Amino acid sequence: MRAWRAKGPDDAGADPVRHAVQYRVDREADLERAAQGGATVGEDDAEAAGAPSAAQPRPRMDDRHLWVDTVVDQAIRRGEFDDLPLAGKPIPGLRGTHDPDWWLKSLVERENITGVLPAAQLRRDDAELDETLDREPEESRVRQVVQDFNARVIDARRQLMGGPPVVTPTRDVEREVQRWRERRRAHGIR
Repeated sequence: MRAWRAKGPDDAGADPVRHAVQYRVDREADLERAAQGGATVGEDDAEAAGAPSAAQPRPRMDDRHLWVDTVVDQAIRRGEFDDLPLAGKPIPGLRGTHDPDWWLKSLVERENITGVLPAAQLRRDDAELDETLDREPEESRVRQVVQDFNARVIDARRQLMGGPPVVTPTRDVEREVQRWRERRRAHGIR
């Protein structure tokens, strides 16, 4: 059996309830080691170790948080939390306001998922449409990209799904082709 020592008043865990829980956790660990090693622990030893018996009830759920704190403290002492990435740095993505859908937005952004969130995705596509069109070498392809964009906007407006309304406007194909030509001329591309 491991010798258990009481923590001094200068230790971080000077709480007597935590000491009792720590004592019980250490004793149960010793009992499990003895059982795995083939050695048998007598009933007197089990009672002395603080293991629950028929007369002694199991720890209450209210005390479970103390056990978790003890396990975390033991892991800290073993150094299992040393040298973690971002140690001492702010957690990326945390903002001052609470957003219940933060995890979904970060997943969509991280995995570059498109076509799932029509309103947000269409706004992004609308903002990037000029850049997308500028990468196209042919006028017929520019027309096709604008027509596909307009079809997605109209389709999203027809959807009866929940969520924000689709306020992204459709684009005039001829006007976008004209703007594409002007941007190409301005950059010296024919």
